[in-house]
Amino acid sequence: MFNFLSPTSSADTAQPAWLPPHLIQLLPGTALSCVIAMAATLVSTLHGGPQLLYALFFGVAFHYLSQDVTTRPGIEFCSRTVLRLGVGLLGARITASQIAGLGWSTAAIVIAAVATTLLCGVLLGRRLGMNRAQAILSGGAVAICGASAALAISAVLPRDKESERFTLMVVVTVTVLSTLAMVIYPLVARLLHLPPELAGLFLGGTIHDVAQVVGAGYMLNQETGDYATIVKLFRVSMLAVVVVVVSSLFKLQREASESTSANPKQSLVPWFLWVFVALVIINSVGGVPAVVQTGLNDVSRACLVVAIAALGVKTSFMQLAQAGWRPFALLLVETLWMAGFVLTAILMRN
Repeated sequence: MFNFLSPTSSADTAQPAWLPPHLIQLLPGTALSCVIAMAATLVSTLHGGPQLLYALFFGVAFHYLSQDVTTRPGIEFCSRTVLRLGVGLLGARITASQIAGLGWSTAAIVIAAVATTLLCGVLLGRRLGMNRAQAILSGGAVAICGASAALAISAVLPRDKESERFTLMVVVTVTVLSTLAMVIYPLVARLLHLPPELAGLFLGGTIHDVAQVVGAGYMLNQETGDYATIVKLFRVSMLAVVVVVVSSLFKLQREASESTSANPKQSLVPWFLWVFVALVIINSVGGVPAVVQTGLNDVSRACLVVAIAALGVKTSFMQLAQAGWRPFALLLVETLWMAGFVLTAILMRN
């Protein structure tokens, strides 16, 4: 019945002659990841909720295919190459004029919040018995843009089974915390009677994922939503700097891990980061029409959903449970730290 998944099936003997063999090997796993991503998108559209989290959980249900010789190449391709493409295309959302329009005081608050959150992650992570890579990964996910940042930073860290499991735990936890923040933080802004600009700074400067920032901002009003989105995009723009710094810090460790595997060595600045920076520059000079920008944003989101689905296939609930309570505690403290820092700065500024 399931002979089509077998590497010795008759389907393999009837491969299209016009397709290179290495592309044919990617088709089953890539198709599986895409179908899971489409199912997650459908459920999210019909019933609401975080699209990436659905993709992750649906992927976990197909964990039994992660070691199948037919699907494994495509799953690996989606969890790495497609992931990097999705992160690179995030640059189409950002322009230099958006960043300049924030003003120096707002930019300083956001930069300080990102830097101190990363530092908080490193210091607390050591106390909780985590290695430096795990601490930086969690801090970067909270400080910049949630699951997208976690995936981008993990791409330049040394890779092993433990690192992949930790990355998945970070993605799950930071998505849940971001969803909770989307509901709670607008209530905090209302309670403190923050004007639209300061409310936008609070929401855009603290909530993890872009989609949740947009949702929280427009819950209040149009002006708050617009300002929160620009502040959030400024945080996303810092992803390039953080990835370069992390890549340089872990260059020797990453090369050592790659020397024992069949994977080619990465350059200090990975290719997807060049794509990110190039799109920011082109978009800043008006080289990306609005229709194209929307299309690139959609492609970026689709790539990230497919990559998360593939990462979900590669893990299991048992593996996630083995991570224990420490990653959740670390991410929660980092989230509270960032919210407290930005809110304190706003109240002092006001």
